[in-house]
Amino acid sequence: MAGHSQFKNIMHRKGKQDKERSKLFAKLSRELTVAAKSGLPDPAHNPRLRSAMIAARQESMPKDNIERAIQKAVGGGDENYDEVRYEGRGPGGVALIVQALTDNRNRTSADVRAAFSKYGGAMAENGSVSFMFDHVGVIAYPPQKGGEDAMLEVALDAGADECVTSADGHEFISAIDGYAAVREALEAKLGQPASAAIVWRAKDSVAVADDAGEMLVKLIDVLDDHDDVQTVYGNYELSDALMAKLGA
Repeated sequence: MAGHSQFKNIMHRKGKQDKERSKLFAKLSRELTVAAKSGLPDPAHNPRLRSAMIAARQESMPKDNIERAIQKAVGGGDENYDEVRYEGRGPGGVALIVQALTDNRNRTSADVRAAFSKYGGAMAENGSVSFMFDHVGVIAYPPQKGGEDAMLEVALDAGADECVTSADGHEFISAIDGYAAVREALEAKLGQPASAAIVWRAKDSVAVADDAGEMLVKLIDVLDDHDDVQTVYGNYELSDALMAKLGA
């Protein structure tokens, strides 16, 4: 479930215990292959690939699997995926952005639309909710890296726009065009981050009533379980009572 930090509340990613590892690894492999095809197959010169590798290692994906996914791009395999973004409204009126990598746009679009309809939401045109989000880079570090004041100083030195600190850790925010440089500057000071990615970050969060929240979680679970869906972002905030009920 989404956690209590600002970043976790806008990015829903089920934990390892809630998802078959084979499915998780398949999604990570797909991103690695697409990332490697988008530029050089060298993480030192391809920010997206480096971020994909960090995500894969964070999920304990075996090194052989990572290298195999990258080699698919280098070898010019038959797998070609389109990057697609879907937008819509979920239960409680929350805004949702669904990012997918698909080899069949029609299939994925139909499946995503069906999920929205089944669980009290509705798909909409692109741009209908994305204006409620900032498209930014987020580089996250664990709390033991330092206190809030020290991390703010690091953020300034690295060129980050801000640093959001919570009990879960520190999240450095950067503009997309400066993301790679900020990440590299942070790595030089703090070491490899816990995660690093270009994300859709909600400008404001919407408190969702528990009944709508339960339906919303079902919708996000179904979307997140889809093979083609990489990430689901939302501007929702679930109550502590519902989080406890869901065991999150």
